[in-house]
Amino acid sequence: MTLRLSDDEQAALRDRAAAEGISMQEAARRAVRSYVTRGQHRDRVSAAARRVMDAHAEAIERLGR
Repeated sequence: MTLRLSDDEQAALRDRAAAEGISMQEAARRAVRSYVTRGQHRDRVSAAARRVMDAHAEAIERLGR
């Protein structure tokens, strides 16, 4: 895989990686892991909310009146 960044993105990544004492590659890998983890969490929260809404639909409907 090749990651193409704008000049500004590359400079920001270089600066952030240097500040943390890691390589640009490691900084990018951490960013990808964080992005994936946040998306998975959001998916789990949404699924749980749907289950609650389904299980309590009648009560929620009554409260909404």
